[in-house]
Formats: sequence, C-alpha cells, structure tokens
Amino acid sequence: MRVVEKTQLMSATEIDRTLQRVAHEIVERSGGTAHLALIGVRRRGVPLAQRIALAMRAIDGVDVPVGTLDITLYRDDLSMVAAQPVLQSSEIPFSVDGKDLILVDDVLYTGRTIRAAMNGLFDLGRPRRVRLCVLIDRGHRELPIEAAFIGRTVQTSDMEIIEVRLQEVDQEERVMLVERVP
Repeated sequence: MRVVEKTQLMSATEIDRTLQRVAHEIVERSGGTAHLALIGVRRRGVPLAQRIALAMRAIDGVDVPVGTLDITLYRDDLSMVAAQPVLQSSEIPFSVDGKDLILVDDVLYTGRTIRAAMNGLFDLGRPRRVRLCVLIDRGHRELPIEAAFIGRTVQTSDMEIIEVRLQEVDQEERVMLVERVP
C-alpha cells in the first residue's frame, strides 16, 4: 500500500504561529509557569515541546523544564511493531512528583499513544496534574482521552493519515494530509 499526498494543512509559518498560541494558552490556563513541565513524546512531540518551552520563556521569562518520553515498552501493539523494537531513552531531568505536566505530541488519533505515555509517566512518580497538548487532533478515538490544548482539529477518514514533518526530524516543515491507496 502506498500513500498519496492530498493537501498541505499547515505551513512552517502556520506551525510556528499555532505553537505560539498554544504556549500562551498553557501559560494563561495554568496561572503562569510555576510547577509546569513539558514532556515530549518521542519523536515529534519532543521538538514541539522544546519549541513551546521557548515560546513560554518569551512570555514569562522562565525556563520551563522539558523532558523526553520514549513509550516503546508501554505500547499495546508492541508485538506488531517489530520483533526487536528499537528502544531510545527517556530523558526527564526532573522529578515529576507534584508537577503540572503537559504531555506534548504531534497528532492525537486513537489515544493509544497517550495511554502508553501516561503509563510511562506514572512509573516515574506522581504528578499533580497531567494535561495533553497536540498540534493536530484528528478524531477517531478508541480510548477516552482528550487534549486540553489543541493546535488544530482536522476531520479525517480512516484511509487518511496526517503527517507532521518537522525540521528537527524530517528536514522539512509542514503538516500534510495523505491518503492510503491500495
């Protein structure tokens, strides 16, 4: 099965503007940056979390801590991913205990990635609160998970895929709607 690009949903400028808005929303709805920390879900959630933290620094003048979470071992489809899944390290250089955590990912779809991320987080401690921030919410939930902070909501069919391409990972910057074609 191959994929065909249908349309560009966001340009580099639109991604940046959206992350700026989301950073403001997080700071405003959190009453500032005290006790806040961002955790990016490895791969594309990490650069998004780092960019949001930079935007927050410009707003509040505070460096909000950023961690990286690898959810590979917490996936419920691990046996279908690969015989020997590639593990990368989680890097959370602060205690999650008592923190107001913002879990950051690129696309919210079924909710299974976020369920795995929460399992990983709670293995590290007991945060005061965990909220989800995603660049794109595409619907089709299989689990009762919702984002508190959403860059953009895009309705998709089951045959469509949203590809977030970020400079840090993909050497290009845009969000594409693609479709699986038999």
